[in-house]
Amino acid sequence: MSITIRHALVGDLDRITEIYADAVLHSTATYELEPPTRTDMGERFAALMDGGYPYLVAERQGVIVGYAYAGPFRARPAYRFIVEDSIYIAPEAKGAGIGKALMQTLITECTGLGFRQIVAVIGDGHADSASVRLHERLGFGHTGRMDGSGYKHGRWLDTVFMQMPLNGGASTPPDPNSMPERQFRARGGKG
Repeated sequence: MSITIRHALVGDLDRITEIYADAVLHSTATYELEPPTRTDMGERFAALMDGGYPYLVAERQGVIVGYAYAGPFRARPAYRFIVEDSIYIAPEAKGAGIGKALMQTLITECTGLGFRQIVAVIGDGHADSASVRLHERLGFGHTGRMDGSGYKHGRWLDTVFMQMPLNGGASTPPDPNSMPERQFRARGGKG
């Protein structure tokens, strides 16, 4: 079956909210314990869109079966060249290559925007986790682990950090025309 990857729209948020609610309730991919409302998800979406970050959906036969986005890793301005990825796949679509397709497109978009690093913060990041394996296949390296950092569904969970350089990573100075640098200057920042 053919998969279409496209930019998310406000009209997609009902389905995105459903997919995320399933992850909150039935998985350890997120450390949230209660599913956010559609309003909450709309506010999160708007914040990412206002920041110029990529937010993608995957469609199969006209139905959204997954989504991925990149957002700020941390709020402090020196972190402006690093993004954190998030990806969620509908239960009925797992194992069909949708996560890989979403992540490849997300990486391409983050590279085009001028980011220098993309980080994955993976909840319940054991070695055979689908998310860990996906990120490894895409070229992410392991950069850290926090043992017992979350407690959900009656057990302690480890958090794994993975990272992939983009646009030369830290080997060259930032591009003054990159999206993060233009936004920084527009807010009155100095590099």
